[in-house]
Amino acid sequence: MKIYLRILRYLRPHWSRLAGSIVCVLFFVIFSSVSLVSLMPFLSTIFEVEQEAVPAGGAAEQMQQSLDKNIGLNIDKEALKDKLYSFFLGEDWKVNRMQSLHRICLLLVIIIFFRGLFGYLQSYLMAYVEQGVIRDLRNDIYRHIHRLSLGYFNQTRTGQLISRITNDVTLVNGGLSASFFTLIKNPLLIVASLVIAFLISWQLTLAAFIILPFSLFIIGGIGLRLRRDSAISQQRMADVTSVLQETISGARIVKAFGMEEFEYRKFAKETSRFFRTMVRLTRIRNLASPITEFLGTLVAVAILWYGGSQVLAGGELSASEFITFILVIFSIMQPVKEISTVNNRIQEAVAAGKRIFELMDTKPEIKESPRAKAIDNFREHVCFQGVSFAYNDGPLVLKNIDLGIEKGQLLAIVGPSGAGKSTLVDLIPRFYDPVEGVICIDGVDIRLLKIYDLRSLLGIVTQETILFNDTIRNNIAYGEAAVPLEKVMEAARVANAHDFIQEMEKGYDTIIGERGVKLSGGQRQRLSIARAVLKNPPILILDEATSSLDTESEILVQEAIDRLMENRTSFVIAHRLSTVQHAQKIVVLDQGRLVEEGTHQQLLRRGGIYRRLHEMQFRTPPEEGRIEA
Repeated sequence: MKIYLRILRYLRPHWSRLAGSIVCVLFFVIFSSVSLVSLMPFLSTIFEVEQEAVPAGGAAEQMQQSLDKNIGLNIDKEALKDKLYSFFLGEDWKVNRMQSLHRICLLLVIIIFFRGLFGYLQSYLMAYVEQGVIRDLRNDIYRHIHRLSLGYFNQTRTGQLISRITNDVTLVNGGLSASFFTLIKNPLLIVASLVIAFLISWQLTLAAFIILPFSLFIIGGIGLRLRRDSAISQQRMADVTSVLQETISGARIVKAFGMEEFEYRKFAKETSRFFRTMVRLTRIRNLASPITEFLGTLVAVAILWYGGSQVLAGGELSASEFITFILVIFSIMQPVKEISTVNNRIQEAVAAGKRIFELMDTKPEIKESPRAKAIDNFREHVCFQGVSFAYNDGPLVLKNIDLGIEKGQLLAIVGPSGAGKSTLVDLIPRFYDPVEGVICIDGVDIRLLKIYDLRSLLGIVTQETILFNDTIRNNIAYGEAAVPLEKVMEAARVANAHDFIQEMEKGYDTIIGERGVKLSGGQRQRLSIARAVLKNPPILILDEATSSLDTESEILVQEAIDRLMENRTSFVIAHRLSTVQHAQKIVVLDQGRLVEEGTHQQLLRRGGIYRRLHEMQFRTPPEEGRIEA
């Protein structure tokens, strides 16, 4: 119930349209009821015949009078009916039947018109509310996803997040529709119809209530089972979405290894699991309606038998009243069937809502301090003091790192694979927080700075270039639509990208495809550098930005990087030591520890890990025909 109430809170911004929809429902029910009641004068006008009088004091009449008296219904129904007919059809309705027929037909046209009008208005307003809730819920989920720490995305499959924001929200919408369309309109229709039926014959109406306890018991059991299976089905859908996302984004690798059939079998396995779950879910979901319909039919048959017997025996019910009663009772069937599915849809919505709110209740590991300070510039130095770090509860990846870099310096970070180089620089923008020690900028712990301000000081270029399916201009000026084209072009020139952009069909307005697939690796990297140039950050982080490029592209990219690093404080991770030989400071990491520190020449003289890495990269092959000892 708490989950469903939490879903309903999203209705608050749309309360005016929701109220309008409810008002329209009330008028729809009124006109629907009047359309049913208007059948009696129509039938009486056309088919009324004189009935044989039942002898006074007959058993049927005495029983009727006794029951009416006992339950307080000792009213003159004939007098009431005459007054209603006279009000709508005129005092002479019994005499001038043709005129009465004309009036009834006109009245029916008016009633059905307004019934349809209010039904349409109700549907439109409710659709506005439902779609508004879906929009707000999806926006909140998306906003929250971006607040989560980077570590969360490393542990969660992308397809599961996509499933939350698409499939689960759709199921929540079904629960809202059930609540405010089915649970308001249909009960009102049922109540109005039962009142009409009760006024015609309370005995027959009471017989209809026999179905109620059986239906509620069956529907309740089905709903509990449905809620459990619905949660399973959404998990299956998330698995399907995850496989789909992974294989499409990795299409190049799939084709390169000839794994199309392998991926197809994996996808088919997940869709088969989803298929079995949905078949079971559909079977359970659709069980309530036929059971309710069958029980209702049993009651209706009993009513037909009992009421028909009364009419044939000349009882209190006239033929027109009995026909109207039957139509009224059968008009209840559809609303009852729809209500029987409400619990199922609500249970599905609750299961989906639970998954959604589990995501939205996930707290970001990286939190901004309530006492966070604003920072708009970098003035002196960056330092690491006793920094250690571990992913989740795993072993330490960084161990007691002490490191400092002055403004304007170039710090190179080298070491064997797995030494912790990328993890070290990921701590600077607070993608993660150290488990021990502090990182300071200008003497202030970065955990006491506003996160947005901190990251505004940083420009990051990585080996994995992330570009978007947009124009070149918008990728360079990411998030800054108001930046003049001249500045974008200037940044592209610094990044050695302007020439190849100009050669494209639409220049800076060229769409580069998802993740920049229409560009070469070197071109993508130069656009990434141009994006950093335009941001103009005082601190730059380069994580193996040239390691995957061919020689020509590497030269162009390295020239762009050299221009980018001018007058900036730079952290550079590089496997190719030729790119960092001129760094003012080089640090060597090994197994999470800072083991060497100095300039290129100093580290070569020490004969440690740096010298070994240097000799591995720059050793010359032996001369042909020469055998080394």
